[in-house]
Amino acid sequence: MPVKLRLTQYVHRLRAVLPAGTGLSHADWQNRHRLLTWLTIVCGLALAPVAALRDRLDVEWGVASLLIAAMIAGAVELRSQRLAASAVAVGLTVVCAELVMLFDGRTEAHFSFFVAVGALALYRDWVPFLTFLVATTLHHALFGSWMPHMTFQHDSGIGHPWFWAAIHGVAVLLAAATQVTAWRLTEAEERRALEDLSQAEAQFTAAFEEAPIAMTMLAADGTVLRVNPAFKSWTGMAGPLPPRAQLSDLPIQIEGARDTRLHRRILQGEADVLREERTFHNVDGRVHQVEMHASALRDSAGRLQVIVSHYLDVTEKHQHQEALRKQAREDALTGLLGRRAFEADLNMLVSEYAGEVSVIYIDVDRFKSVNDSYGHSAGDEVLRTIGARLRAVVPDTAVLARLGGDEFAVALVGPTTAVENLAISVAGCFEAPFPLPTGRKLTVTASVGLSLAGATGPEATLENADLAMYAAKQGGRARVQLFDDSMREATQQRVWAERTLRAALEGDLKSSLPVWFQPIYSLQTRTVVGAEALVRLRTPEGELIPPGLFIPLAEETGLVVPLGEHVLRTALEQLDAWGEAMPYVSVNVSPKQLAEPGFVPMLTDELTRSGLQDPSRLVLEITETSMLERGIDLSERLAAIKALGVRLALDDFGTGYSSLTWLQSVPADIVKLDRSFVVGLSHDQDKTAIITAVLWLARAMSMTVIAEGVEELEDAEALDKAGCPAAQGWYFSRPVEPPAMTALLTPRQVRAVS
Repeated sequence: MPVKLRLTQYVHRLRAVLPAGTGLSHADWQNRHRLLTWLTIVCGLALAPVAALRDRLDVEWGVASLLIAAMIAGAVELRSQRLAASAVAVGLTVVCAELVMLFDGRTEAHFSFFVAVGALALYRDWVPFLTFLVATTLHHALFGSWMPHMTFQHDSGIGHPWFWAAIHGVAVLLAAATQVTAWRLTEAEERRALEDLSQAEAQFTAAFEEAPIAMTMLAADGTVLRVNPAFKSWTGMAGPLPPRAQLSDLPIQIEGARDTRLHRRILQGEADVLREERTFHNVDGRVHQVEMHASALRDSAGRLQVIVSHYLDVTEKHQHQEALRKQAREDALTGLLGRRAFEADLNMLVSEYAGEVSVIYIDVDRFKSVNDSYGHSAGDEVLRTIGARLRAVVPDTAVLARLGGDEFAVALVGPTTAVENLAISVAGCFEAPFPLPTGRKLTVTASVGLSLAGATGPEATLENADLAMYAAKQGGRARVQLFDDSMREATQQRVWAERTLRAALEGDLKSSLPVWFQPIYSLQTRTVVGAEALVRLRTPEGELIPPGLFIPLAEETGLVVPLGEHVLRTALEQLDAWGEAMPYVSVNVSPKQLAEPGFVPMLTDELTRSGLQDPSRLVLEITETSMLERGIDLSERLAAIKALGVRLALDDFGTGYSSLTWLQSVPADIVKLDRSFVVGLSHDQDKTAIITAVLWLARAMSMTVIAEGVEELEDAEALDKAGCPAAQGWYFSRPVEPPAMTALLTPRQVRAVS
């Protein structure tokens, strides 16, 4: 390898190891140069008292002082940084040399050179650094030759000044090795920091410019430094950013002010990160809901440098939320308020007009039959028409809502008379027939409950109206009912009974829901020919709840289905236990049970499980009135029951409005005369004539008749005389538990119960 190339490589390697020098900014260099200049001044002035103490205020001291002053003048006046720094280096060399001379070459005085070379390393420039090293070496060599006793204290230095000058130069250079190393490491760290800063700035610039969200960079005084392309596109801004522009100078308008509140909080140090929602008016007049996020960037001293803000357009989000709020408040089918909105508005009404708010509660009668008979589309059309009719009669100051299903409500403030008149008008909305999409018209009625002003809270006001509506249904439907306190008591009793019934169905059925039996007697032989199974509800305390309270509840809540299965299963078990001693047992079956698709399969399974050889010993009692009310055609299901061999009894015969003709459509085996025909029969010839006609018709249709509710001997004798084959009632026996029923079967004779 050529020598020149090898030397070049060595030089490159040396440069890579040594500091580069001249790495300071102008401001940093000025600060350090000012510090070192003052150091030279202070050290030069300090030589005077030292010289006075040493009694050396002589020519040498004077020359040194003049030379130091000249170097200080050069450091101040010279414009070249390196020349000015070199003047400081020479000045410090003269200070150190004069100090050595004042102490006659004392070794400790030479320590000042080591201090000075470390100070000059602050320049981070090789020129003043090397200037000091060369000047130090020349001083030791020249002055060691000229004035050896004032330069070196030892004999070897006096005898060989150039040698010791070289040694001192190398020693100073070695002493400065730490400074050079620190200088080199500092340059490397600064280079890396600068590279990192440049990379961070490049990344920030890329992120700022390429961000799809509108962004701005503001100075501490609110001046807009930069905006990104997304901001220009969003605001419709054209052209470059105006000089020293504020946000208010850009083609946007911010509602409320000139965006001072956001920046003032940052400027006052209240927060460094802020989030605020504002309304922006664009250059083209469009209104935007904007979330502004501002972040303060501060230096190490906590001084605010810039504020970076980005603007997220949430207009569509607001519109969507508004649509959701509207959807949550409005019923989709009728356009009226929904339940939650009604309850919220009712709360506000009651809080503002305490004790003055009335509520009208509307429930469509037998609406389920509309859906079952005509389809849900017809039901929806009826509900829409109801909503339109109610809107036409309810004043704008009232709150009108569909609570759900077929229930509507009105809340209003006003005198009692006006509220009552409105309730009548509401009921009148159902007088005209409702047109269906098929072109047919349907008559629909509603039960209306009215709670007049006076309730203490919104829940109580609505609950009172609901209770009144329920009382209207219980009273015959298609009527307006005003709330009174007795309804609350009845409701509380119903709630208690329902809770007790549910708990009983989940517990020990035989204990909490015992099945009793009322015997059915032959009027001719006065022997037991059958029994009717009747369920009882016993509370945990042993109290019996009247059937008239919990049986209708079971029907309304659907609990009659599991309850009926329990009664049927228990009756079959007891029938099997009695054997042939009990001719048959009848079980009441609710129309809701019959309407269940799984009723016939359940009945089949229970018959199979019981092992009953003769299914005709089981009689199912169905009620004409309740079946007519439900409007359900159960002829196929009744035929399936008959096919199993089970007999049917028509219960409460005579209470319906088409009883005689209905006998032809129901495949009944037994007709049970309602007690209304039996009570007072011995004194009423008309009732006797009716019973005689029913008995004749039943015989003609191969049916047997049982009279219910016999409580007097005279009525029993009158029934026997009329030819009625069997009867049941308290005259013969109240409903009894199975052991008592077994006792009645043994003597096979009548045991009247007083």
